[in-house]
Amino acid sequence: MGEAYQIQNQDAVYFLTFQVVGWADVFSREIYREIVLESFKYCIEEKGLIVHAFVVMTNHVHCVLRSSNSNLSDTVRDLKRFTSSQILKEIRNNPKESRRDWLMMVFKYHSKFNKRTTEYQFWTHENHAVELDANHMIDSRVNYIHNNPC
Repeated sequence: MGEAYQIQNQDAVYFLTFQVVGWADVFSREIYREIVLESFKYCIEEKGLIVHAFVVMTNHVHCVLRSSNSNLSDTVRDLKRFTSSQILKEIRNNPKESRRDWLMMVFKYHSKFNKRTTEYQFWTHENHAVELDANHMIDSRVNYIHNNPC
């Protein structure tokens, strides 16, 4: 993975995109969106995450984040790891999930191409992190997020 879109300055504000592998439309279901929202809430309360803006689309999340603890990379890693495990668990155990077999096949397929994953991969490993080092950049990305349909 190149360094161009990685979190370099742990104290800076970043625009990040978390995308589901295969662009699978997971967040069209409220139950999976709730897992992401609860994870944001936990990271705000317990890990010093500052969320300036976010939008949960059907297959990805855009957000503008910063860390008050100078550990944005660790917090993002933990957030993605937790949401991944919880969403996969919910998909497997939800008898009302009509797409369960298909979704699990997508996640299993994508895990084959990545040495860092085990049996299933939910998120891509890229966050497309863009440091927002000027107010006009922050305003631009926040407006972008607010104008996304959700």
